[in-house]
Amino acid sequence: MSEDVRGSPATASMLIGARELKARLRVGSADMASEEAGMRGIGMGLIVTALLCALPAGGARGATAPAAGVAPVIHIEDVERFYRLYDATGGHPSAEQLQHDYLDQGSDGLHRFASVRRISGAAIAAALAQRPEMYADARRCLAALPAVRRRLQVALPKLARLYPPARFPPITIAVGRGRPVGVTEGTGVMIGLELLCATEWLNPSVEDRFVHVIVHEYGHVEQLRAIADDDHPTVLWGALVEGGAEFTAELISGQVSNARLGPWAKGREKELETAFAADEDKTDLSDWLYNGEGSPARPGDLGYWVGYRIVKSYYQHAADKRRAIREIFEITNPKVFLQRSGWYPGIRLQ
Repeated sequence: MSEDVRGSPATASMLIGARELKARLRVGSADMASEEAGMRGIGMGLIVTALLCALPAGGARGATAPAAGVAPVIHIEDVERFYRLYDATGGHPSAEQLQHDYLDQGSDGLHRFASVRRISGAAIAAALAQRPEMYADARRCLAALPAVRRRLQVALPKLARLYPPARFPPITIAVGRGRPVGVTEGTGVMIGLELLCATEWLNPSVEDRFVHVIVHEYGHVEQLRAIADDDHPTVLWGALVEGGAEFTAELISGQVSNARLGPWAKGREKELETAFAADEDKTDLSDWLYNGEGSPARPGDLGYWVGYRIVKSYYQHAADKRRAIREIFEITNPKVFLQRSGWYPGIRLQ
């Protein structure tokens, strides 16, 4: 996935595998270097320059599932605090106010988000000055958050029933520095409200967009143990990681996170998937993954859609559905998984 550091809130590439699924899946070393060097624009990759899936040492094992019937903790109070400060300062809080009155008073999830992605009062103030309309517009997404939380509290416990080893770290929705859209790691899922609010092309419904993206990210939380050790991800491996998370979103919340790809690909399945099969062993992911919003002629991140169809084929062909879910989360050999999936280019799925 690439990040355009020059401007345009065009894209965000959904999460990536652990430790850059590893650096390649994250953003590409040049893009990460430019992102860290200076915030000259907003870019996203499909849901982050990285919906970065960082795996801190021991982190993936630190979060455990809640008791049966108990939903994970979902924090939205940081967003409310930000907009109280925003309103009190006429939309122009200072770097010092943002640091002291917003970040320092924030949740543990916001503190972690700030630490991992270098979010500071000064960085937010700079982003506000550069893109004031993005922060003003994001208020409409604040209004949807209570409904988003209610839906997640219903949807996510289904995961524990389907996959008993599931981990349920907290979810934090907060306001950041304009990128990335978020971070997913063993300690939690952290979402930047302002950027996900701006990615309307994922799904025109704010509520649906937040719900399905966050459930997609929870799919990645469960995958961390399986994907943490692959230093040379292929197109197939990346597609299975993202496709597994997309299938999780559909199974748990009713829809994939990138709702536009399926309708666009309808009638093109065999052509697209034949091209994918020819590229599946490549380690250059740029034609299929983390390549942005794309265009009406060819949307970006089509590897998400192909990977989702491979995973769905695996599930539909499995006699033991609960075992299939476990194997989807715990893939260790993508070639073997593909062979057992029954998938072929243009396959018709239910």
